[in-house]
Amino acid sequence: MSGTSSPEAVKKLLENMQGDLRGLSLECRKKFPPVKEAAESGIIKVKTIAARNTDILAALKENSSEVVQPFLMGCGTKEPKITQLCLAAIQRLMSHEVVSEAAAGNIINMLWQLMENSLEELKLLQTVLVLLTTNTVVHDEALSKAIVLCFRLHFTKDNITNNTAAATVRQVVTVVFERVVAEDERYKDTIDQPVAVQGNSNRRSVSTLKPCAKDAYMLFQDLCQLVNADAPYWLVGMTEMTRTFGLELLESVLNDFPQVFLQHQEFSFLLKERVCPLVIKLFSPNIKFRQGSSTSSSPAPVEKPYFPICMRLLRVVSVLIKQFYSLLVTECEIFLSLLVKFLDADKPQWLRAVAVESIHRLCVQPQLLRSFCQSYDMKQHSTKVFRDIVNALGSFIQSLFLVPSTGNTSATPNQTGSNASGNAGSAQTSPGVLGIGGGATVLPAFEYRGTWIPILNVTVQGSAKATYLEMLDKVEPPTIPEGYAMSVAFHCLLDLVRGITTMIEGELGEAETVSQTTAETTSLPAQSSEQQDLQSVSDQSEKELVSRAVWEEMVNACWCGLLAALSLLLDASTDEAATENILKAELTMAALCGRLGLVTSRDAFITAICKGSLPPHYALTVLNSTTAALSSKSYSIQGQNVQMISPSSESHQQVVAVGQPLALQPQGTVMLTSKNIQCMRTLLNLAHCHGAVLGTSWQLVLATLQHLVWILGLKPGVGGALKPGRAVEGPSTVLTTAVMTDLPVISNILSRLFESSQYLDDVSLHHLINALCSLSLEAMDMAYGNNKEPSLFAVAKLLETGLVNMHRIEILWRPLTGHLLEVCQHPNSRMREWGAEALTSLIKAGLTFSHDPPLSQNQRLQLLLLNPLKELSNISHPDIRIKQLECVLQILQSQGDSLGPGWPLVLGVMGAIRSDQGESLIRTAFQCLQLVVTDFLPTMPCTCLQIVVEVAGSFGLHNQELNISLTSIGLLWNISDYFFQRGEIIEKELNKEEAVLQKQAEEKGVMLNRPFHPASPFDCLWLCLYAKLGELCVDPRPAVRKSAGQTLFSTIGAHGTLLQHSTWHTVIWKVLFHLLDRVRESSTTADKEKIESGGGNILIHHSRDTAEKQWAETWVLTLAGVARIFNTRRYLLQPLGDFSQAWDVLLDHIQSAALSKNNEVSLAALKSFQEILQIVSPVRDSEKPDTPPAINVSVPVVVGTTTATSLGRSFMRTDSIGERIGRYNGSEPPVITDEIEDLNLWWAAWNSWYRIGSESTRPPVTCDKLTFIPSQPFLTALIQIFPALYQHIKTGFSMDDLQKLGVILHGAVSVPISSDASPFILPSYTEAVLTSLQEAVLTALDVLQKAICVGSESMQIMYPAIFDQLLAFVEFSCKPPQYGQLETKHIANAKYNQAEWVALNYVPFAERSLEVVVDLYQKTACHKAVVTEKVLQNIIKTLRIPLSLKYSCPSESTWKLAVSSLLKVLSIGLPVARQHASSGKFDSMWPELANTFEDFLFTKSTPPDNLSIQEFQKNESIDVEVVQLISTEILPYANFIPKEFVGQIMTMLNKGSIHSQSSSFTEAEIDIRMREEFSKVCFETLLQFSFSNKVTTPQEGYISRMALSVLLKRSQDVLHRYIEDERLSGKCPLPRQQVTEIIFVLKAVSTLIDSLKKTQPENVDANTWAQVIALYPTLVECITCSSSEVCSALKEALVPFKDFMHPPASKVQNGES
Repeated sequence: MSGTSSPEAVKKLLENMQGDLRGLSLECRKKFPPVKEAAESGIIKVKTIAARNTDILAALKENSSEVVQPFLMGCGTKEPKITQLCLAAIQRLMSHEVVSEAAAGNIINMLWQLMENSLEELKLLQTVLVLLTTNTVVHDEALSKAIVLCFRLHFTKDNITNNTAAATVRQVVTVVFERVVAEDERYKDTIDQPVAVQGNSNRRSVSTLKPCAKDAYMLFQDLCQLVNADAPYWLVGMTEMTRTFGLELLESVLNDFPQVFLQHQEFSFLLKERVCPLVIKLFSPNIKFRQGSSTSSSPAPVEKPYFPICMRLLRVVSVLIKQFYSLLVTECEIFLSLLVKFLDADKPQWLRAVAVESIHRLCVQPQLLRSFCQSYDMKQHSTKVFRDIVNALGSFIQSLFLVPSTGNTSATPNQTGSNASGNAGSAQTSPGVLGIGGGATVLPAFEYRGTWIPILNVTVQGSAKATYLEMLDKVEPPTIPEGYAMSVAFHCLLDLVRGITTMIEGELGEAETVSQTTAETTSLPAQSSEQQDLQSVSDQSEKELVSRAVWEEMVNACWCGLLAALSLLLDASTDEAATENILKAELTMAALCGRLGLVTSRDAFITAICKGSLPPHYALTVLNSTTAALSSKSYSIQGQNVQMISPSSESHQQVVAVGQPLALQPQGTVMLTSKNIQCMRTLLNLAHCHGAVLGTSWQLVLATLQHLVWILGLKPGVGGALKPGRAVEGPSTVLTTAVMTDLPVISNILSRLFESSQYLDDVSLHHLINALCSLSLEAMDMAYGNNKEPSLFAVAKLLETGLVNMHRIEILWRPLTGHLLEVCQHPNSRMREWGAEALTSLIKAGLTFSHDPPLSQNQRLQLLLLNPLKELSNISHPDIRIKQLECVLQILQSQGDSLGPGWPLVLGVMGAIRSDQGESLIRTAFQCLQLVVTDFLPTMPCTCLQIVVEVAGSFGLHNQELNISLTSIGLLWNISDYFFQRGEIIEKELNKEEAVLQKQAEEKGVMLNRPFHPASPFDCLWLCLYAKLGELCVDPRPAVRKSAGQTLFSTIGAHGTLLQHSTWHTVIWKVLFHLLDRVRESSTTADKEKIESGGGNILIHHSRDTAEKQWAETWVLTLAGVARIFNTRRYLLQPLGDFSQAWDVLLDHIQSAALSKNNEVSLAALKSFQEILQIVSPVRDSEKPDTPPAINVSVPVVVGTTTATSLGRSFMRTDSIGERIGRYNGSEPPVITDEIEDLNLWWAAWNSWYRIGSESTRPPVTCDKLTFIPSQPFLTALIQIFPALYQHIKTGFSMDDLQKLGVILHGAVSVPISSDASPFILPSYTEAVLTSLQEAVLTALDVLQKAICVGSESMQIMYPAIFDQLLAFVEFSCKPPQYGQLETKHIANAKYNQAEWVALNYVPFAERSLEVVVDLYQKTACHKAVVTEKVLQNIIKTLRIPLSLKYSCPSESTWKLAVSSLLKVLSIGLPVARQHASSGKFDSMWPELANTFEDFLFTKSTPPDNLSIQEFQKNESIDVEVVQLISTEILPYANFIPKEFVGQIMTMLNKGSIHSQSSSFTEAEIDIRMREEFSKVCFETLLQFSFSNKVTTPQEGYISRMALSVLLKRSQDVLHRYIEDERLSGKCPLPRQQVTEIIFVLKAVSTLIDSLKKTQPENVDANTWAQVIALYPTLVECITCSSSEVCSALKEALVPFKDFMHPPASKVQNGES
């Protein structure tokens, strides 16, 4: 129950009514009795109603006419007191809603009367209001009457009444329309048929409306009539009306009850037909009016615009547009066009101000703007209203700057004042004090080309709170303060932008979410709903297309105007907040355009911000080109052109930084103001928040940022972040403290900007990268040709972007790294350095980033990341390569264990370093390699091991730094060790890989191509290692060659057992022999020039001071190594099948080395030869010294166990014979190497030996200083090889071979020595010592003869040849051998310091040979061959030489040895000769022997002068020995000896017995030197032989007698001559010679007589005795001689004659005595 109908309220009402009636009756009691009566009856009436009815209120209402009557009558009295009481009572009734329609009508009539009498006007208004608001009983005529009543009261003289009435009218009008709303609410469920409304203003057309609506309709229609100054239809009784009030009422109805007009066609009709034409009509004075045009020019006077009406019209228009736009599309077009016109510069200021306010109202309603756009701008032949509005605002703002303000003159002084202060500020006194002068607070304002416009705080953002549109009480146009219109227009722009962007972005967001959800639903369609879904999707997309078209049109329509206006404002703004708002607007527009994909507009806004960031007129091509494109289009706004105003340079801003422009030739400096910095921050903000929609404008943004960063002097630091550069960047950069504090922030935002690139989608990211790349290209172009500091902004930011986008690095990796690689090739070192820094940082970061899936499972990505590292190898700049290698080093240190498939790339980088790239590079690369070899071999795929080998090898070949080369060889050794230790694992892995590759190759139908195919992959690895070491063995540097050679042979030696058997073939032919060939070639062509010093201060030993000598060392090493392998691994090599060819090649190499003209090489070659000759055939190889003695495997056991090892090789280091045989022959029994094959090998060796020997010992044809003569050690070694070799070939050694050997031995011994070597080889001349060569020669012959000794009969025919050889050597004692044409000097004359050749002292050698001959002959004298080949004769013949020379022999010992040897030989040989006398084999020997005796005993050489007596006697005793030999060994056997020989001997003895004096002795020695002893022996022998009993043949006896008689005859002659001479000489002594001779003869005579006495008498011929006796007289004659010596000799001679003194016997006759 409501408050008025509750029982208490009703009761109170009744009481009050009765009270009122009583009061009325009391008042009227005196003057107005009828009223009193009516009142009293009223009381009774009330009481009865109350008593009779339960529903008292309803009953009251029914009877209300009667109840009210007394009060109406009371009012009629016109007594104020009574009237007031009655009105109060009536109001009480009304408020309890107990007034019926009729009663209401009566009340109104009564009120009308009061009104006409001007009574209680305020109370009247109150009563009307209560009546109309409490219920709806009043309508139609009554209502109209009530309303007219209020209107009339409004126009009274009384101000209070007027105002109250106005308020009441407003309220009543509102009530009327509220009723319609309520009525509609009541009937909203019953749908009535709409009746067609005819299109006229006929009042009766309202018949279809319900009562309340009808009232409202009539009211509204009349309001229009009234405003139009026409008579009303319904509001009868109106006397006057103002337009302003009418317009206000119209506005309030339209504003408050739009739904009434929209829901009822009748009302809509009114709007179209009445309101709009009315408004347009009323606007006309404003449209026509032009400020400043003279009235006289136009014929009809122009009505001046009237502020109150104009302002109210604009308010109505605002409402119409806002509420009924959809109904009044065409009309609105007109209104909007009018609004735009009102902004023209020639309209009054106040009009422009209110127009701007109206436009502002529109601008805060984006949906409305959207509708404009759809309805006009998007239609073909319609005005582009939306565009015009925006452009109008733009030109309005421009006009405010361009046209001096006429609205308010009071502003002028203010303006000039501010200008002055501004100018003072901008007159740059000094950079430090660029403040605004005077310290006064500065008003926020715009300032442009001297026009200063303050910014007023006019409105709250987003609401259009108008000032002048609300001035309803003003009649005169107000004065508009300066800057008001500008400020409103400015806010219009901001709100417009804010509204549009918020709306569109919101819708865009919705559309996107919807499209996402629909996409999701369509991606999982259920069978049933599929069709429907697809349908909805297509609807959806259609709808989206439509809305997108609207959005695009809106932006396209407004962006030019906005941009023009905002740019101008931005340029003019002196207030930070305003600037911030402008920038924000530009930013949101740019972002919106970006989202909608409107590139031109987006770029234009961005360009504006960019230009704002940079100093005025800054030359930045990117921006200039964009602006040029824009400024060429000027946008026409109804005949006016909006120019794009370019920023003016004179804005009075605080300069905060001065820096250098980034240009090729920077001209002076540029200044940055705080506004520039503000713009820059906006730019950063734009890029940060809207990077995704920037697309190609990244180019603009980044270019600008780059320039700003440059001007501010920010330089890139670690990771690409920009930090403030060095404190002093030279004179050009000046930063105020304000900006200094800002810099870290800016730098931070810059970094964050690029960090946020991780949230961009892929396409946007690509735009960003492309922009950075092209920026970088520009920077690169600028940096060409000069070494100035380049701009590194782009590179640094590429790095930053890459680092934060690691999670999707694949999509940007190629463009990113591709560009950085270009940067790395740039000639500017700083640029390059940063390129490399960026690239390497990215690669490192990429490898350490935890990708998903991880890199280990994503090989493609890993290779992609590492690839640029490899690409860097194509760049030749060393600084880049250092960076690259440092990066590799860091990658190895951090990621080495997980590189996996990336290893080949990483190793490739190390391997790509060339020798010419400088030491530090090579050193760094090598450090990486060392790290790999020491730490990472086990972690890399086995397939990469080969690359490691190759890379290590390539470092060995680098010639920059010897230590690196040597260390790399060490690495190769370590690698080989690693292979050895991990052999099985590596092999398995490689085989697996091989199988895969093989399969792929088969599928493609190609051959598997890999080096050393078809060896197993593991063996190939070894072969690669060997091949690399092989290459290093022929490096130009000797130290490297040496080290590599040692390593190669050690490796093959230590680990060769791992190789499969067949691989050895490759090792021998492809590795070892190939190496030997190369070394041989290099050595033979090496330079003989002397090397001064080995680089630096290293001194080179003279034995290595030419390249040739250094190569010699290498050749030696290599040959020795190969020979050793042949020796130790023969058991592996022999079963290979082509061992004999290999053997031949090896021998060939040994031979060429031995014959090289280098002592060192040739000697070493022989050593290798010796080494391979120590090889014992595998059969005899029971146990090698290098195997542990414990392992002693019996072969049968091995055979059982090795079937397994033939399948998988065993990796054991042991090497016993059992295993060898087992390993290589599998399950077959051990094969014993074929003897014949073995022999062939040895014979090949013999042939080589022979070739070496014959070549090296053959004397040269020509002789000059450079003739090469083999050294003694070489020859010695050569000859020493023979015995070992002979052991293997003796079975087939023939005479031919012996001859060959002889030639070599002879040649070798004949070679002279160089004088500078002689002190080391030659003994001093006096010592009888053999050189080692001579020893060797004799040893060789010794070996031979021993072999012959134990050999077969067939071998014994070689004895004579050996004798020949030895005898040839014996001859050397007297005539040393010639070596070709070479001149040799005797050692005594040789100068050690000259290169001369010295002949050896061959005497000891010849003598030793002679001893050997004697020994040998003693053993072999009886051998058939020795006998047949006349060995004895040859011996004698040879001995004859020294013997005949005797004292002329080079050495005295020679002839003495020769004699003793002759005696020994003859003692053995003569019996043999006698034995074979009959065969005649010795016939030719005898004359030789006789001659030998003759030559020796009667030598033509004279003894030396210094010979002592003792010596002479010794020598004589030797002669005696010879004669004794004759007497014991020859003469007794005269029967077996040829007669001639005996005769020769006799003659000789004869000669010896007399003529044996030497003519060269001094007198004192004469008696000794007469060889008396010798003569005596000769004589005795002669005599003994002459009278021996053994004479068998008369012939022999005859010979004796002959000899004797000759002897005696000789004596006779000598004596006679002596006597004669003695006589003639008188006192003079005879010559000593003659005296000696006579003494000798005398002694001979005495000897002869003694002999004769001793002999058998019958043997002596009588004739002999006669001759002896005949001497006596002659002897006697000699007595007279004066010489005492002769006398004593004579005495001795005469004494024997006593035996002849006996008495004469009687004659014997007839045989009787």
